[in-house]
Amino acid sequence: MKKRRVLVSMLLLIALMLAGCSVKTTEQTDEKQVPVVGNLKYDYSMELKYAKKFTVDYFKGGYALISINNGSRFLVVPENKEVPQDLDEDIAIIQQPISNIYLVAPAAMPFFVELDSIDRIRLSGTRVDAWSIPEAVREMEAGNILFAGKYSEPDFELLLAENCKLTIQSNMISHAPQIKEKLEEIGLTVLVELSSYEDHPLARTEWIKMYSVLFDKEELGEKIFNEQASVLDELKGIENTEKTVAFFYITTQNTISARNTNDYVPKMIEIAGGRYIFKNLGDPAKALSTTKMGMEEFYGTAKEADIIIYNSTINGGLNSIKELVDKNELFANFKAVKEGNVWCTGQDFYQNTNEAGSIIKELRTIILNDAESFSNLKYFYKLQ
Repeated sequence: MKKRRVLVSMLLLIALMLAGCSVKTTEQTDEKQVPVVGNLKYDYSMELKYAKKFTVDYFKGGYALISINNGSRFLVVPENKEVPQDLDEDIAIIQQPISNIYLVAPAAMPFFVELDSIDRIRLSGTRVDAWSIPEAVREMEAGNILFAGKYSEPDFELLLAENCKLTIQSNMISHAPQIKEKLEEIGLTVLVELSSYEDHPLARTEWIKMYSVLFDKEELGEKIFNEQASVLDELKGIENTEKTVAFFYITTQNTISARNTNDYVPKMIEIAGGRYIFKNLGDPAKALSTTKMGMEEFYGTAKEADIIIYNSTINGGLNSIKELVDKNELFANFKAVKEGNVWCTGQDFYQNTNEAGSIIKELRTIILNDAESFSNLKYFYKLQ
């Protein structure tokens, strides 16, 4: 009887082990759980310093699995290599070499430029007059990149005619699920990039590593990222100046749009040694970067800011302090206006995701009022 009980227990244990194996989608290594991708053998994972919205796992034979935390996964298959068998249905295939990309996410363009891979883009979701990146303008004016419609109105016939197989979209496509479905229906792989949803400024820049995987340029991607990340190493341990900074623009309705406190711009200000003037603006639980308010509400807090920075990327820039005061006479009472500490961003401020470190360094120059370096600034200019 005792032997029978032992035999039954062993059979139950074996059954449980087999059941566990039959549904396994990850396997344990000494360091982490890694995905099981068909019959591929896991090799290693990409090291990330700041980014939280994607991972890359490498497998023997040069295969790479890109996982984005919206639930999507993409297997990058090397040129002349076969797609592995028994893949999970949710894994989309990106076959190298990659070309004729339909790029709809503007934040990704700097990565293509830095990786010397802009020639992989054939179609754009942004018109030529909306680009502030010179390389993008040049390629569109030369006819090397064609406008194929924004995310909600793609030119499906053009996509088919140009043999487009991959589109890189911003999260705006989530507002048009029927468009995403149609793109996939005609044979496109849809990669929705989330760099703008990263919490840390350098995490946005680190997305260049994800793009480097597509073109087998990981070493270059790592080098470019490290150059930007080195700025933070230089600023580690610095004492905050406690100078306060307001960052905003005036909408077409004459209201103020200010960056929320948890947004990446206020974090860059903090890293650079300043304090964002709004301590608790916006709901951290909502994925919103700005809050709109009336001038009186804005004035109540921002009037005492040591520095004000006007965001020119939305409705255009300013040429003088007088032009700012002409928009609303209350600006004349701002401390920063009286002391002449008024700045404006360049038009390309948001289209240079790849240079967060450089932008932080320039913010440091502004906060320290290092006048000798003002002429070298690329992303900001001082109003007179």
